[in-house]
Amino acid sequence: MKYYVLFGPPGAGKGTQAGAMVERYKLCHLSTGELLRSEIAAGTPLGLQAKALIEAGNLVPDEVVEGMIESKFKSVKGVEGFLLDGFPRTIAQAEALEKMLAKNDEAVTACVSLMIPDALIQERIAHRAQIEGRADDAKPEVVENRIRTYHAKTEPLINFYKAAGQYQEIDGVGTIEEVQGRIFGLMDKF
Repeated sequence: MKYYVLFGPPGAGKGTQAGAMVERYKLCHLSTGELLRSEIAAGTPLGLQAKALIEAGNLVPDEVVEGMIESKFKSVKGVEGFLLDGFPRTIAQAEALEKMLAKNDEAVTACVSLMIPDALIQERIAHRAQIEGRADDAKPEVVENRIRTYHAKTEPLINFYKAAGQYQEIDGVGTIEEVQGRIFGLMDKF
């Protein structure tokens, strides 16, 4: 089983690229954002808790996200691997993922990182807010908080995955097709 971590700042194009990656490599896409949005839409206690945190631009507690991911690893069948999108976002989550996979003598195959500059993050998120109607993307102060949170809590994962020899960086600037070509060129090697 292959385990890919799809990494990058908000608005880097992870959600845009994930569909093609899933199709080409027969992966199950585990987007923590989608998992949480479905909980919110269902009005579950987890969803209500997550909604308040997300609307403020904050992260959902690790144990909640980790439980959802581990449950999916156990229940999804008929795939060649998993594409993790939005998890891990912190060193603690990355360490928890390592332990989760080690239970079955498995490990992260690669961390595929889509990188874009901060100015482009703002532009892409504003565009996404208009197209998808996502309230969490519409408020500039929430977007600023998400960028600060990314730099402070998520960006340290670059060194974590570099130290493990699993980090692979892709230039996320360009057309969807250009970025997709870079991703496929990398993933075809695994």
